[in-house]
This record gives sequence, structure tokens and C-alpha cells, in this order.
Amino acid sequence: MSIPLTLPDPKHMITRLERILPRFAQIRWVQQTTSTNADLMDQARDPRGHIVRPWLLGAHYQTHGQGRGGKRWDNTPGTQLMFSCAFDVFVPSHQLPTLSPAMGVAACRALRGLLPAHHAEHLSLKWPNDLMWGHSKMAGILTEVTRASASRLSTDHFVVVVGIGINLTRADLLSEQLQRPIADWAQLCQTVPQAAKHAPEHLVAVIAHRWQQQLNHITNKGFTELCAEFHTVDYLYGMPIHILNNGLITAQGIAAGINAQGQLQVRDGQHTQSISVGEISVRPQTDGLDPNVPHTSTK
Repeated sequence: MSIPLTLPDPKHMITRLERILPRFAQIRWVQQTTSTNADLMDQARDPRGHIVRPWLLGAHYQTHGQGRGGKRWDNTPGTQLMFSCAFDVFVPSHQLPTLSPAMGVAACRALRGLLPAHHAEHLSLKWPNDLMWGHSKMAGILTEVTRASASRLSTDHFVVVVGIGINLTRADLLSEQLQRPIADWAQLCQTVPQAAKHAPEHLVAVIAHRWQQQLNHITNKGFTELCAEFHTVDYLYGMPIHILNNGLITAQGIAAGINAQGQLQVRDGQHTQSISVGEISVRPQTDGLDPNVPHTSTK
């Protein structure tokens, strides 16, 4: 079985993506940058910049890649697929935090669409935006929002920049370094041979397209369907979890999906607590679970 994990050079990556994403106004791919998310955030704020979106920016290597909560996204050239997109979205400002789990759902569903149905359920979303293969993290997503200069014309107009880093190889080494289970696309392809036919640019395209669809839907209809959509990919649902803040356990209970604001719901007896994006980290109590065994939540 041949697994197409070698990234094309940036020039060829751009050519291939322009062909399969014709509605993107700008597509760039570079050998190296500081952070694709930071670059697009700066571009969106520049009043002299290109104002027609969506944009896509990918990089073979990021010197200061960003993770959620200000954490650094460590990467090695050629072993991870990393890119960001910038889109216009029209939502009330109080709903902006809900974009993070919404983008996670979209990315998970996009990759599930590449897998046979009986394998797709093993790819899930750990709130708010970690993609899991079985019990191991395979990708991380960062969603940020800013105002563009043209946003002054409408109070509900924002630019959302969403980035993803997908492990292509080296999961075993990362697992050893981080002391937690990590997965990669090569491992997934060993379990699901059909997935090996998808080249890196195809993975980029299906995710970028699904992000665009999700934001168009949100602009038109809001977040009315998000809770149900999240439930179909929810990794944590029904698990006993600890809520941590600065390394200290502040709450614990059973994960019970999200509410309409995208907040994680944690039940402890008769009490349900809502956990907001960006304030805490969530760690499932997976002691005794084999990280190599695909996970299927009971819902």
C-alpha cells in the first residue's frame, strides 16, 4: 500500500489547490513562516490588503505555530499538514466563541467523509477542537476572530481565521516526547487502506471547503443545528472528566455534550456546569483504555 504523505513543493501545492478550490480568492503555500494563523490575522487587519475572501495559507514549517490557549504548536518540516483559512462571517459578537466548536465539527465531518462508514465513527472531536483517532490526538484546530477595516460598516461583520495541524507521520516519537497518545494519518491509513488514496492537497481542500460551507450556514441560519451536529462526533460524551485550570482540578463530572453557546456541559449528579472555550482544559479519564483501539461513544 502506498501512502501519499510526501508534501509537494509549495509551488505545486498552490497549483493543485487552485484547481480544486476555484472559489478561494487567494491561495498561498510557503516553505516556512512564523504562523499561518498570525499571518492571516495580520493580513485581515491591514487596510491596504486584499479584501476579497476566502484566503488559504499553508506552510511546510511554522517557526512559531500556535495552539489553543497560547500554547506552541511544535512541528517538524514534512511531517505535519498545516494551513489556515480566513473567511467573512456575520454573527452577533456574543456568539463568536461558538465558532470554535463549529469549526471543529466541520473539520471532523470533512475527514470522516473520506472514510468508510464503519471506520468514520472512530474519528471524533474532543471539545472544543482536537481531532481524535481512537483515543489519540491526530490534529489540533485554532479558531481566531478579528475585525477587518471594512467591518466598521457592519457591527456583526468579522473575519474568522481557522487553522489546523494534522500529524502525517512520527506519532510514535511525539507520543514518547509528550507522554500522551498521539496518532497520525499514516497510522489511520494502515487501519483504513482506502484513506491512502487521498493526497495531502485533497485533505486540505475538503477541510477548507467544509469550513466555508459551515460559515455560510452559520451566517444564514445561525447555530441552531450545532448541538446536534456536535453530538454525532463527540469524543467525550458520557466520559467521566476532570476540568483543570492552571493544572488544578476545579470541577469533575460526566461530559454531556454542548449547549447552544458551544460550551461543554458537565454533569455532577443533578447539577450541570457550563464550561467556556479558552478558560480551561479538559482531560478524559481514560485510564485502562487502549489508545490504539478505536473509540466509539455511547450516545
